[in-house]
Order: sequence, then structure tokens, then C-alpha cells
Amino acid sequence: MTRKSILSVATALTILTASCGVNKENKETADNQQHENIANVDVRGQWYLESIVFSDSDYVRVRPDERLSSVHQYIVFEDDTYFIRTNCNSISGTYTVKGDSIILGDGAMTEMACDDMSVEEALRRILPNIATVYIQNDSIARLDSRNPSEYIVLRKAPIEIKRKN
Repeated sequence: MTRKSILSVATALTILTASCGVNKENKETADNQQHENIANVDVRGQWYLESIVFSDSDYVRVRPDERLSSVHQYIVFEDDTYFIRTNCNSISGTYTVKGDSIILGDGAMTEMACDDMSVEEALRRILPNIATVYIQNDSIARLDSRNPSEYIVLRKAPIEIKRKN
């Protein structure tokens, strides 16, 4: 092979290699932009706690105490904080949403002793594992856990109740 031929082959390989690198870089940039353009699920507002499910055999139905008909168990998402009110206690912390992923950060919980602490115990167990949120018809939300078959069902409050701290 002559020197001129070797130089031509080297030049062609350099151009080919550079173009492959650019295509890969452009694809990665396009993938990142597409991922960033995914709309965040909007959970802001007040939601009634409907149920907390751990499995078909371990199901906690969340309902206000029948004797206290004015008490609603709910969660409020505002800015980057959440606030949960049960029949007895409250829980609050921070949250972040990216696309349909949601992370509920550690927060504070009141520790009043009540006759029925099943909701508080269920929330303590499931909240650290919540990973995704799905909203149906702007009125039902499902917070899914990283653990299979664990989730929370929420119903949008028609009129938001002023929370009591």
C-alpha cells in the first residue's frame, strides 16, 4: 500500500468514527430531552384516604371513625410538602415528583395514643416505599409501593378542608 492510500484509509476511518460518536451523542441528548419533557403528575391539593393495601389478604380499609362523622382522613400535597391527617394523628414531610415517580421524604408524626392505630401503623409501613403515582380522571390517585401489591388509593376532595395542625 502506498503512503497516499494509507493516509486516505486513515482519514476515512477518522471521519467514520467521528460521525458514529456524534450520532451516539445526539441520540443520548435526544433521549435526555425526551425524558425531561415528560410531564410531572400533578398531585397538588387535598385527597381523602380511601384504602391502604399490602396484599389481597392484608387489606386496611381507611375510613373515618363512624362516631366522629366530621373527621376525614386525608393527605394534602402543597408545593414540596405533604400533610396527612388520620382520625388520631398527623404526618408531614416533603415530597418530589418526576414524571410518574414520587418520593415521600421522612417527616414528623404526632404520637397521640388512640383506640385504633391501624391507619397510622399502615402508613408508617408503606410511606417509605411509595415509588409511583397514577391519577385517573383527576379524581382517583393510586400511590404504588416498590413492593408488589402494596398501594394507597386516594379520592380527590371536592372541597378542600382547612387543615388543623
